[in-house]
Amino acid sequence: METLRDILDAAARGVFPPADGSTTVVPQACHREAGVLSFTAHSVVFTDEDPEWIHATLRGLDCDALAATMNPRFLTALLDRTGRRSETIDAMLVADPLPGEPPLALREIEDASHPRITYARRRRDDIRAWTAEGGVLVTGRGVGGRLEVSVEVDEDVRQRGLGRALVTAARHLVEEPLWAQVSPGNARSMRAFQAAGYRPVGAEAVLLAPAQRGGGGSAEDAGVAE
Repeated sequence: METLRDILDAAARGVFPPADGSTTVVPQACHREAGVLSFTAHSVVFTDEDPEWIHATLRGLDCDALAATMNPRFLTALLDRTGRRSETIDAMLVADPLPGEPPLALREIEDASHPRITYARRRRDDIRAWTAEGGVLVTGRGVGGRLEVSVEVDEDVRQRGLGRALVTAARHLVEEPLWAQVSPGNARSMRAFQAAGYRPVGAEAVLLAPAQRGGGGSAEDAGVAE
């Protein structure tokens, strides 16, 4: 059976599920998160719930079938059934690694109790974090084990290009595709990631286990500025 990670790895290479209007259901990669990925005319629901329930619920919605998995009624039904919580629907972006050194000076945070590392551990594994003058860059393994990035820019240095520089620098620190989750309404963040070469590949709604607190990728990326 194709796994969630298989689907994400293929999407990072530009190979997407067939645009046939269908929905694929795959098991969760871990207990921490379930959810929905929406690609062009194809959705992926990653959950340990009964696939028959997923498909029956989608068929019962009074909406365009292509939009069903991101319809608020379906997401609410899935949240109620799983007892999970969710923050928002994010855009999924991905970028390939870049050779050479980052374009700005970074200092890795070694203190495991640093607030940014503590916060990131609620959503990701294998956390690494770096500081630059006016900002923080964090990477870690999130949905399906993919490598994800988030950044935070201090209020007094926003709109000076630091956010774009940080997410560009992140591509120099990795050896595999790097993923970002950004709220579509966060226009500054979207512009910064796209200017740094991150490609939109779809949308996602992540359902968090009840014990988790804190926002998703869009909340962490809210500090990104042009």
